[in-house]
Amino acid sequence: MAEAVKKPAGRNGNKSNTVRSVLFAFLSMCMIMFVIANFSANNAQTTEVPISSVIQRANDPEGNIQKITVLGDTLEITLKGEDKPTEVSRRDVSGTLYDQGLLNYCEGMSGEELAKCNETYPVIEYKEATDVWGIVLDVLFTILPVIAIVIFFSWMMKQANAANSQSMSFGKSRAKLYGADKKKVTFKDVAGNEAAKQDLAEIVDFLKSPKKYEKLGAKIPRGVLLAGDPGTGKTLMARAVAGEANVPFFSISGSEFAEMFVGVGASRVRDLFSKAKKNSPSIIFIDEIDAVAHKRDARGGAGREDEQTLNQILVEMDGFDNDSGVIVIAATNRVDMLDKALLRPGRFDRHVNVTLPERKDRLEILKVHFKGKPIEADVDLEALAKKTAGSSGADLANIANEAAITAAREGHKAISNKDVVESFERVAIGPERKSKVMNEKERKITAYHEAGHAVVGHVLPDSDPVHKVTIIPRGATGGVTWFLPPEDRSYKNIYELKDILARAMGGRVAEKIIFGADAVTTGASSDLKNVASLAKSMVIEEGMGSADLRNMVFPGEDAGYYTITTGKPYSEKTAEMIDAEVRKFADEAAVRAEKVLVANKKVLDRLAEELLKSETLEEKELEEILKDAKMPEAAKLY
Repeated sequence: MAEAVKKPAGRNGNKSNTVRSVLFAFLSMCMIMFVIANFSANNAQTTEVPISSVIQRANDPEGNIQKITVLGDTLEITLKGEDKPTEVSRRDVSGTLYDQGLLNYCEGMSGEELAKCNETYPVIEYKEATDVWGIVLDVLFTILPVIAIVIFFSWMMKQANAANSQSMSFGKSRAKLYGADKKKVTFKDVAGNEAAKQDLAEIVDFLKSPKKYEKLGAKIPRGVLLAGDPGTGKTLMARAVAGEANVPFFSISGSEFAEMFVGVGASRVRDLFSKAKKNSPSIIFIDEIDAVAHKRDARGGAGREDEQTLNQILVEMDGFDNDSGVIVIAATNRVDMLDKALLRPGRFDRHVNVTLPERKDRLEILKVHFKGKPIEADVDLEALAKKTAGSSGADLANIANEAAITAAREGHKAISNKDVVESFERVAIGPERKSKVMNEKERKITAYHEAGHAVVGHVLPDSDPVHKVTIIPRGATGGVTWFLPPEDRSYKNIYELKDILARAMGGRVAEKIIFGADAVTTGASSDLKNVASLAKSMVIEEGMGSADLRNMVFPGEDAGYYTITTGKPYSEKTAEMIDAEVRKFADEAAVRAEKVLVANKKVLDRLAEELLKSETLEEKELEEILKDAKMPEAAKLY
């Protein structure tokens, strides 16, 4: 088992060192100033002055002498602002020196006598107070310019080193290391995808107990490719593998290898694999690997940066030692774009499909995302799991988050089932456009349009049951009709698809029946687009066309096969046949929808009236209204 990798000091460490250096410099300067001040105070300047000058200063009220003490032929002088005690007797000086003998000692003398008198008392020595702050200021004014110059040049050197370091770091990997100091993610945190977890459990077991496999001659898988739709949890699954195995986990996206400089991507690949080997056993996770590992062709060339990066990944994966203990996990939702050399055994040995969750898996995922959130007793997560067929784990997480936001916006103390339903509809279609006000004519058109969808979908035998109808505008729609499958299905037959086409045409046909063929509106534009898209898919992808096109499919435009005449992966004649088949499916759907609605016009009118009154009808209300609707023989397919 690998030990936890020590985390480098990084930016926080550098910041701490800088703070300590500045603090040390500041304390050093304070200490120097303190020593200078004490030295100056204890070693005051000694000045020699004539006695006559002392007497003059003592008599001057503005002089700096506070008092004089006479000790025989010695005078101790205390300057103003000082309070140095003396052990000898003192005579105050207040404008006049009271020691007249001393004051008049040389008075009246002149010439040689005065000189002799002054020689007898030649000088008086006393200590003048030193201006400590003046010295400090002098020192600061002397040192500060030097400090400023040093700081400036240090900053210049730091910038130069940073620029040099940045230029040298272009070839370094930007992978993030998730070690023991990060929050662990295990398989318990990943709800659903049991098949994928079983495939990855062997990788975990190998990382934990490699000797068990090596004794039997088994080699470590070089790589695992996680393929699936966006939001299915591929990244979370890779982190769970690292958490279960308790090994360092290097995470990087494919786009992070790219740079404006040639050769940087390959250099980063080498650096990444070097770090992983030093911390083995470890896992390298490359998200969205199709960004640097798409198919190579003759139009590229060995000099292209992305191909150099791909070549380096191929070399590193195929050059592993069997005992290196490094496994590469990559994730993509475009397996068809990856280069074949990357997919062969010896590089990505295992391909794990991370599929969209089934109903029971959706329920478990919802429980995980609602865990820790206050919810009321009426919240029905099973019903929500039933509604969300085709949703990914990320979609379910978004629904849970939107439910909490809705509850907070409404001032609820806990999440109610109403909040959950609103969040599902907001994520699925869009928020209610309460500001959009429709006039009565538009409301009536919308009511009959949605009622047409509901009646046709309810009557057709292979259609999903109608779940909810509303004429409240949501997102880009004026109204919505929901059809929910009773259970998750992996396949759809041609009858089910034709019923989907017919119910999609039900809105346009209802408008035609009620308001006339010339009064149809633009409200069915999205329905018509869906009909054309589904019909075309049935012909060119599912082989459900007529006798001439039955059992034939055509490669997608990204398969690299194009004709000269059409620029598409089929000929002009085939394109005309496809257009004819698409029109045939659409016309057939419109005819079936019209036959159903004409036969059930009373039910259509009743449902539209209820929608105008209530605006929204739930499943039980719809069952009561639609219970009398019948399937006409002319609309049956079999």
